[in-house]
Amino acid sequence: MTHIPPLDLTQQYKIIGEEINTKVQEVLASGRYIGGSIVDDFEQQFANYINVPHCVSCNSGTDALFLALRAVNIGLGDEVITTPFTFFATAEVISAVGATPIFIDIDPQTFNLDIQQLEAAITEKTKAILPVHLFGQPVDMTRLMAIARQYNLIVIEDCAQATGAEWQNQKVGTFGDIGCFSFFPTKNLGAFGDGGALTTNNPAIATQVRILKNHGQSAKYFYEHIGINSRLDTIQAAILQVKLRYLDIWNQQRRDSADIYHKFLSGITAVVPPQELPGGKCVWNQYTIMLKSQDLEATAKSHFSSSLRDWVRIQLQNKGIGSAIYYPTPLHLQPVYKSLAYRQLPIVEQICHQVLSLPMFPELSQSQQEQVIFALKDCLQQL
Repeated sequence: MTHIPPLDLTQQYKIIGEEINTKVQEVLASGRYIGGSIVDDFEQQFANYINVPHCVSCNSGTDALFLALRAVNIGLGDEVITTPFTFFATAEVISAVGATPIFIDIDPQTFNLDIQQLEAAITEKTKAILPVHLFGQPVDMTRLMAIARQYNLIVIEDCAQATGAEWQNQKVGTFGDIGCFSFFPTKNLGAFGDGGALTTNNPAIATQVRILKNHGQSAKYFYEHIGINSRLDTIQAAILQVKLRYLDIWNQQRRDSADIYHKFLSGITAVVPPQELPGGKCVWNQYTIMLKSQDLEATAKSHFSSSLRDWVRIQLQNKGIGSAIYYPTPLHLQPVYKSLAYRQLPIVEQICHQVLSLPMFPELSQSQQEQVIFALKDCLQQL
């Protein structure tokens, strides 16, 4: 048995390394390391891929979210409805602009925010909805946008883990007022460092974001706003140009791997595989299962003083299988939000103790997946 990591970026580089090296050398030789035609070209190519007229690149997915909120004037006294089951940056930026994140519980089938609870969370202070297409699984944007229009709310899509995902044959990042993307190396379209982008159909928003990301500067040395410095490095733009050409192939490989997991995990009663909503096209940034069995949970705690999920993770590690927990603590229970005294959200609070992400990357082979599944079955049989 060989070691299988939860993510292996080295395999991808072996395939496209020569193209990447050539592009990087061209940038180094050019002497143009910030901005320029390479960054402009990538923005246009990414806009074409997502199928929007405007793309603005920036330093990270976190900056993309922050700039989006600033561009639509969300700030002190405003409320933004979002999910508690995501990376901290989603809520962090809401707080950073002076607004308040309002968390609603999640759908246990998709791990995305529960749209049925959306209307009940809307108040006179609500200014926006910030849905997250978690793990590459698109939110039901048809229902969400209908509610947003009814209440005249701004929609900012967090597409950090879902580049290329679709809802009703339309790519995420095109439904709301703004789509926010991350090019962190672990993402479906990952740079060799930090990077991000915003997409929009609104030219005024695109213009405002370009001003805010450049120190609030609308013309050289003329400042209309307090902005930030948030640029996508030229080297990263060149790398992303290469990788964008392969993205659909890699996403399909992820979908093929997900199908194999679905097939071999379906008969294991303690395992609840993730589900893809009808009408959605998931790109599986993570493949996250739930370990759910009262009998096995009790056995694990009585013999090993740990939850079923935590025990299985340790046993998989002992067998050379890497896994990850996204996310161990929901955002409304994080220490930084203790003073806000959020109400209990029972679904996400339970799921955080049950989720486990199995190895998932485009180059994952079927034999490796079979090894993962064999090891998982063996762990559960021990209990």
